[in-house]
Amino acid sequence: MVALGCLALAWWQWERFDSATGTGQNLGYALQWPLFAAFAVFAYVRFVRLEREAGEPAAPRASKAEAPREIPAGILPERPKAAAADDPETAAYNQYLARLHASDIDAQTRAAGLHAPERNAG
Repeated sequence: MVALGCLALAWWQWERFDSATGTGQNLGYALQWPLFAAFAVFAYVRFVRLEREAGEPAAPRASKAEAPREIPAGILPERPKAAAADDPETAAYNQYLARLHASDIDAQTRAAGLHAPERNAG
């Protein structure tokens, strides 16, 4: 029914294109409506097949011998390991980044008015 409606709309757009007031837009629609009709037919056939397959009994399950097994350790490549933290340059750089982050957070809290005033000991 949908496909017939699409084909009727294609014919109507073709007639509009042939009329004195027809434009290229009418021609475009006249060519598109048959594609919509074809898609409607395709979708209907596909759904009918899916419904038919859903009614069939499921295939038997694989036995334990055919079931998936754990992958042996030697097949997959090894995961990369994290770099050692023993490097003094890396440690110094990480400390610099930590200080930079702390000063940035401090500046943001001061700008937002959330920083507590420092109290003098005594």
